[in-house]
Amino acid sequence: MRALVTGCAGFIGSHLTESLLSDGHSVLGVDCFNNNYGRGQKLANLRRATEWNAFEFAPIDLSRGDLYDLVGECDVVYHLAAEPGVRASWGTRFESYLRNNVQATQHLLEAARGTSLTRFVYASSSSVYGEAEQMPTTEDLVPRPFSPYGMTKLSAEHLTQLYWHNYQVPTVALRYFSVYGPRQRPDMAFRIFCSAALRDEPIEVYGDGRQTRDFTFVGDIVAATRAAAEAPRAPGGIYNIGGGSRVSLRSTIGIIEDLLGRPVEAAYLARVPGDVRDTGADISRAVADLAYQPTTGLEEGIAAELDWVANQQTSRALHLSGERTAAAS
Repeated sequence: MRALVTGCAGFIGSHLTESLLSDGHSVLGVDCFNNNYGRGQKLANLRRATEWNAFEFAPIDLSRGDLYDLVGECDVVYHLAAEPGVRASWGTRFESYLRNNVQATQHLLEAARGTSLTRFVYASSSSVYGEAEQMPTTEDLVPRPFSPYGMTKLSAEHLTQLYWHNYQVPTVALRYFSVYGPRQRPDMAFRIFCSAALRDEPIEVYGDGRQTRDFTFVGDIVAATRAAAEAPRAPGGIYNIGGGSRVSLRSTIGIIEDLLGRPVEAAYLARVPGDVRDTGADISRAVADLAYQPTTGLEEGIAAELDWVANQQTSRALHLSGERTAAAS
């Protein structure tokens, strides 16, 4: 199989790319290196993928140009590229969200019309639900986004449904719930928590810390995403992909304390616009149709991210020390 992975240099996209390559598939990876976080981490995310001869990289902005040749070369499209983040989606940056989340998706879907694609897997988000009235939340609940980001992810999700019903593009939309793990973006909660705790600095928490999330380890997300490309019943479907349990942010800080073997100070700040109080996924549809089962528990997953962040901080410290030594000499 030849797969197109958009957002291949990102947090989830790089893990998915490596998983496909490890199983003998060829991957055409696309990323435009938008400025939501540093280019250096994205290049580091791709380092392992570039060791495979079956990996080809194309630095393309999906919101521009003709994508027919790109899509026509592939059997499966995994569309993970997006402008991420709830808090940054307000104000003047909204145009970037429209361009990278809605317009880019429409361009890809248009290019997929009339091709022999076996699947078009779209990475949606639990943000489409907003302040959900039901916990755990089922896919049948009417989405009510609570942020501009959530609105653009839902708009793109609607596009996948339009192209499925009108042109039989075999789309699947996956609503990811609070993904975490190694390579997580710098603006995401666990990355912030782990970085501050390792530096013995206060963890900044927006809200009272009693808000809950359905945290999902990146390895489980990759497994679900690949299953969506293969399961016979998946085309036209929309699926929640969660971690299997809902916990408070305060509880996750307690796990970090246990892993470090010492207390961690937390500073509770005002809740920010767009942040919902709770999320929780009913994954029974994904279990039935995709044979999805999350396998990584929260403590195990946080330990993996904590180790990765610690290694990142050590590498950076050694790099800065080398620079100072070189400058002194």
